[in-house]
This record gives sequence, C-alpha cells and structure tokens, in this order.
Amino acid sequence: MYRFRLARQSDLAAIVRLLADDDLGGAREIVTDPVDARYLSAFAAIEADANQLLAVATDAADRVVGCLQLSFLPGLSRTGMWRGQIESVRVASDLRGSGLGSEFIAWAIAQCVERGCGLVQLTSDKTRADSIRFYEKLGFVASHEGLKRSL
Repeated sequence: MYRFRLARQSDLAAIVRLLADDDLGGAREIVTDPVDARYLSAFAAIEADANQLLAVATDAADRVVGCLQLSFLPGLSRTGMWRGQIESVRVASDLRGSGLGSEFIAWAIAQCVERGCGLVQLTSDKTRADSIRFYEKLGFVASHEGLKRSL
C-alpha cells in the first residue's frame, strides 16, 4: 500500500534522485549531497504558493518511491475554468508497472477535482513512448501540440 502526501524539504534528495533516474533526467538534474541550493529555492517557492502542490508517494517503510508536481491554473478561456497541470511525474524504477503510477495519477486528478478544475493536463517528452502509452491508458488524449522554448 502506498501513501500520497505533500513533500517535505527532507524529501528533496529522494525527489531529485527520482527526477534523475532516466536518460533525460540524468542529463539535466544534479544529484549531490547536500541537495543543490537551487532545488531548495524551488521547493521554498512551491511551498509558498497556494496554487502549487509537490507530492510524494511513499511505501510502507516511508521510503519516497514517487513524486509529482501539481499546478492549479486559473484561466479566462472556457468561461474562467481552472486547470490542473501535472508535471515531474516519476516512480522508482523498481516499481514501474506495479500500479503505483496509476494510483498516483488518480490521486492527483482527485486533487484537481477537489480544487474545482475543469480539466487536467500534462506533457511528456516525445522520446518517452512508454510514458505516453501509460497516460493514454489513463484517458489522456494528445489533443494539442505542445511547444517549448528554452531561455
């Protein structure tokens, strides 16, 4: 059984390790001890913003085995509808395929419903074919083209 809760600063090292645990993440994350100050700064900003939620999944031993970030976005389109944006979803590599990811996403969607969101959206890198199939099985549809520009 897994538990989902708000992340604590003491979870940051485990979260960063999860974010770095694949080819893409390994190239862009910095795993250090102590945790890089930029992660601490980002955590503080997320924690201070009522429209941000950084969550972890823990196992029976309280080991962090998953993470995700939810952003609650107000908007004018669709008659002022709020959206939930799911980002930075990771599950420990030894637990992928166990059902944890599906449970975690269902929990995140429930948080969006509770906050009054009319839809939930996410992005996944095009090279993550397994992730895209996973999200499609959960009912997500590739209805838009997403574009990014690095700054």
